[in-house]
Amino acid sequence: MEFRGVMGGIYRLSEWIMRLAGSNLLWVICSSPFLFFLVMRFIFGQPGFTANDILQANWGMGIMAPFTLFPATAALFTVVRKWVMGEGDVSVFKTYFRGYKENYKQSMLGGFFYTLLFVIMYVDYTVYMNQFPNLQLLGIVMLIFLLVLFVSLFNFFAMIAHYHMKLKDIIKNAILLSIVRPFRLFSTLLGTVALLFIGTKYPVLFVFFLASGIAWFAFFNFYGMFLKMQEQSEKQALADEEKELKADEQLVIGDQSPTEQAQQINVEQQPTSMNENVKKSLTKNKER
Repeated sequence: MEFRGVMGGIYRLSEWIMRLAGSNLLWVICSSPFLFFLVMRFIFGQPGFTANDILQANWGMGIMAPFTLFPATAALFTVVRKWVMGEGDVSVFKTYFRGYKENYKQSMLGGFFYTLLFVIMYVDYTVYMNQFPNLQLLGIVMLIFLLVLFVSLFNFFAMIAHYHMKLKDIIKNAILLSIVRPFRLFSTLLGTVALLFIGTKYPVLFVFFLASGIAWFAFFNFYGMFLKMQEQSEKQALADEEKELKADEQLVIGDQSPTEQAQQINVEQQPTSMNENVKKSLTKNKER
């Protein structure tokens, strides 16, 4: 029995290794045009190459990202979403390309938006930091915006994979969620940095495990945040319902006006915070 348990554990481990490696390879293949220019960018950064070579690689990355990197990553998140939600036996190949096809347009258009913002903020950052010493504070502000924008990408891909939602709402909620719920997102960022550091020590991980591992960890964090927000919304809805019932009871038996009764039992309308707006938007939209 013990031997069978060990063999079963080894089989499950090998199965998960195959899933991670398979999805990662699909991501590498589908985003290969962007990855080609990324590798060239690192090569051109070495001595012997000109600034024009680096600029051409940057242009190549910017052009290829919306068409290849963003759809490939959205499809990868579609696969890891199934794993996080307990559907580990789905076909990696079919799930990946179904997500690629269904989410291509949204992820591509979102890629144009993010790429444009990244380029604008990066240019502003380099100009303020290198050409205007007196305005380096603005450069630091741009760097903070760049970091928030990068972190929001985790939410962006997770929402595309998880929701039926308009693109403008996905982008808006992805950025707002990064602002109002930063700790879980920054834990994802730290985990990503740790995995990338390990990848620099063992480059083979880039091909077989790194992207799928980061995507799994990012969606795991996002889904935990989503479940917590959903639970809070349900509790708030029950509390509001109880308050309304109390207001109705007071209205029947009391002599005060409805407005006075509402104020007395604290059921008056309160301004909705940014956090509540995001929570309502995410919990009311239909999941895939």
